[in-house]
Amino acid sequence: MEPVDYVNPYIGNISHLLVPTYPTIHLPNSLLRVYPERADFTGNQISGLPVSVTSHRGASAFNLSPYQGDEKKLNAVINYGYDNEIIKPYFYHVDLDDYGIAVKFAPSHQSAIYQINFTETGPAYLILNSLDGEMKVNANTISGYQSLGNNTKVFLYMETDLKPTSSGILSDQKINPAVKTATGKDACVVLKYPLNTKQIKVRYGISFISIEQAKKNLQREIKDYSLEKVAETGRGVWNKTLGKILIDGDNENYKTVFYTSLYRTYERMICISEDGNYFSAFDGKVHQDLGIPFYTDDWIWDTYRATHPLRAIIEPKKEQDMINSFIRMAEQMPDFWMPTFPEITGDSRRMNSNHGVATIIDAYNKGLRGFDLEKAYLACKNAITQKTLAPWSPKKAGALDAFYKKNGYIPALHPGEEETIPEVHSWEKRQPVAVTLGTVYDEWCLSKIAKILGKDEDAAYFAERSLNYHKVFNPETKFFHPKDKDGKFIEPFDYRFSGGIGARDAYDENNGWVYRWDVQHNISDLVKMMGGKDSFVNELERMYNTPLGMGRPDFHHQFGDHTGIVGQYSMGNEPSMHIPYLYNYGGQPWRTQKRVRSLLNQWFRNDLMGIPGDEDGGGLTSFVVFSSLGFYPITPGLPMYVIGAPMFRDAKIDIGNGKIFEISCLNYSPDNKYIQSAKLNGKEWNKSWFSHQELMQGGKLEFVMGKQPNKKWASDEDALPPSFSMPD
Repeated sequence: MEPVDYVNPYIGNISHLLVPTYPTIHLPNSLLRVYPERADFTGNQISGLPVSVTSHRGASAFNLSPYQGDEKKLNAVINYGYDNEIIKPYFYHVDLDDYGIAVKFAPSHQSAIYQINFTETGPAYLILNSLDGEMKVNANTISGYQSLGNNTKVFLYMETDLKPTSSGILSDQKINPAVKTATGKDACVVLKYPLNTKQIKVRYGISFISIEQAKKNLQREIKDYSLEKVAETGRGVWNKTLGKILIDGDNENYKTVFYTSLYRTYERMICISEDGNYFSAFDGKVHQDLGIPFYTDDWIWDTYRATHPLRAIIEPKKEQDMINSFIRMAEQMPDFWMPTFPEITGDSRRMNSNHGVATIIDAYNKGLRGFDLEKAYLACKNAITQKTLAPWSPKKAGALDAFYKKNGYIPALHPGEEETIPEVHSWEKRQPVAVTLGTVYDEWCLSKIAKILGKDEDAAYFAERSLNYHKVFNPETKFFHPKDKDGKFIEPFDYRFSGGIGARDAYDENNGWVYRWDVQHNISDLVKMMGGKDSFVNELERMYNTPLGMGRPDFHHQFGDHTGIVGQYSMGNEPSMHIPYLYNYGGQPWRTQKRVRSLLNQWFRNDLMGIPGDEDGGGLTSFVVFSSLGFYPITPGLPMYVIGAPMFRDAKIDIGNGKIFEISCLNYSPDNKYIQSAKLNGKEWNKSWFSHQELMQGGKLEFVMGKQPNKKWASDEDALPPSFSMPD
């Protein structure tokens, strides 16, 4: 089997609690994406056929409904019972069995093709709907647009291989052939084909620039009506992409989970350059890309942790293009601020903190130089110092931010205390501890960039500020604890349950047990704060051993995002992903090996519920990719990786320039999760980490594995991973 044959897009299509994954059919990082229009895999019907999803997890723009039968039953969107569905990353097949219709689909980058087979004797119809926009029909062509918000439109040009006998707008469930243009909500046109029509092929292009550009995109990519040719090309693209990492092992389910996870990391960001131009919602204009493709649709709060670092290894050109896109977005917005949640319709400023700065320093420190670091620094600095730190807010800095600048932490409110800060979102609250911890990490990232640029005063200032996590650390409980404006800890306070819905009055989406470990840039200091290595490890173990303390219905009523639970740990939410690797800093890497392997086996499986939380386009699955290989980028910005427990007998990573980095396991078995010893390029390796430079030189990291732990391996003080450092 080839890599793409292992991809199972159905993994996670039934969610544990919140948003499931969708079986997305697309080419890597491409503008055009589709998936069946249903709530999740349990949906009994699909609503029409998708044309293009314009945001991750969003609804399709436009809707295509084939139909054969009584014209009086035409609707803008037809709901179908369905069966015999087959989904590959590059191909879709489904039987719409209520109507005896069989459908095939294959995507290109900015265009796609449907093949629709009919079995009934009545006239055949194609109904094309824009939820809010304009549709025009002329003979066998349809064109139009759908409005997406923020002055953004997606344009469509579509044509069929057969000419219809009549066409017009759909009005009161009838075709009006005298009118060829429909506008507004559910703007809808219909093409009618003769009796006994057996097959119609539909090809189309999508654009964010114009209908004419959509037509060019189609004509550039799909020259005829051969669906098989488009699907075969797509299969080749996916094999080449997924083949950047080749794995060998005895557990086929591991391989499926691995390659499906790698496929998920290519859902976003998407390239929206079209023939050297792109529409930017960040200023509402069409720009030339000047040879650097423009990407958008990213939720950096999730993806900075492992998705961007993964691209820095296997897709460095794309990662540079994406960083250049961030800088362009900042230039195009009214304020020169690094984006946080850039989407097709602009920056939605969701979640907390400004972790775009982490993607910048991580890429630069890993050798990526194809972007303007000075501009990137200014955009990041502005976002952190000029924009409010209040979550989910695009507003400028206010009183809350002035307090943070002066005192080094975000103040919390007491229960029942009225909110007076206008920048604070009524639902998302202040999230004071989460914002403080996230921002001090961002300030550490800023300090590292400033030092590189020779801005020594800034470097010292932000490095000093990056230690302000101490301001919200409670030395008695050894938890990060919300503190009021007078510097007093909020009492009484329960680290499991206090803070309201999602603990947003203190943290964000997770409770105090998860945010206890959220000091990515200075883990060695966190070890000291916990009382030393043994205490640190004991407290990690206590997190996994501490019960929920209430029934799951009540717990999840409060913590809807805290899923994939082990004790107080949440595998289903991104702030938890680095936690299993922290044992390495306590000198007990064997516990990391045990924990990572058990988490992978428990929560990431080859089944419909095989992802434990919201998989935000690589947000969670990048953890699977790294962890299956046997290492993880615990601190974006430090060019190194901590070692976990490799899942495969052998893995070869194509790092470009003809070089391969290989992870090889001797005494391999799927059950042998413990490292007995290691060699890097033939030399004994007794550290629980290695550098990005060592990875990018190519070579071999070789492990001897066993069923019981070697508790001495990489346990000495000089084996611990590196951590924070002040500028010289």
